[in-house]
Amino acid sequence: MEVAPRIHRVGAEIVSSYLVEDGGDVVIVDAGAPADWAILPTELAAMGRSLHDVRAVLLTHAHEDHIGFAERARQAGIPARIHEADAALARGEAKNQRSITGPYRPVPLLSFLLYYARRGLLRVPRIREVITFGDGATLDVPGAPHVVHVPGHTLGSACLHFPAHDALFSGDAINTYAFTSGRTGPQLSPLNRDRAQALESLKRIEDLPATDVLPGHGATWHQGVKSAVIAVRATNPLG
Repeated sequence: MEVAPRIHRVGAEIVSSYLVEDGGDVVIVDAGAPADWAILPTELAAMGRSLHDVRAVLLTHAHEDHIGFAERARQAGIPARIHEADAALARGEAKNQRSITGPYRPVPLLSFLLYYARRGLLRVPRIREVITFGDGATLDVPGAPHVVHVPGHTLGSACLHFPAHDALFSGDAINTYAFTSGRTGPQLSPLNRDRAQALESLKRIEDLPATDVLPGHGATWHQGVKSAVIAVRATNPLG
């Protein structure tokens, strides 16, 4: 479904993958769940596009619920790109280090685990080959996104700013839904490698001029990056 001008979400808000159209070409931001590959052609068709129009998969980080169908896409000729600090994790060569922070509620947590199982997220294939990017890069893909490194959720977490779309893809640097509690609104992920660093990294994006913030989990935030960061700090126990 369309969540912002020229931007469609693939699948449910609980685990998001996005299609960004620019000049007739498409780039995918995050690869969601493996099962989302099957519905990708339908969502592309709703944009008047097909798999032949997709130029790259851009990954905000290398957790399994973001690289879901990336290897399948790579096998179909669509390269996957990720920050250099998460490349080893994406290839399965590094250990996934993270800790979870409460509060917890059984119903949303169980719903998330069931979604994981049903959408193939318990066994996600690692990506055999990735193309890396660094902080500050402007990528030569549709929309020419600018990379902002925001370590904390993972070592190589990155936000992708699409100026021409007035949009920031925040990955799990900012979420608007917590799978552990069902809480909505801008917040840190309940899973982080270094929660304090994740909060500190928000300084790197808070002044970006983007109206729409598109998170890895939860609904699109249409009130600007600055207000999203303020909301995160207001509700964060570290803030």
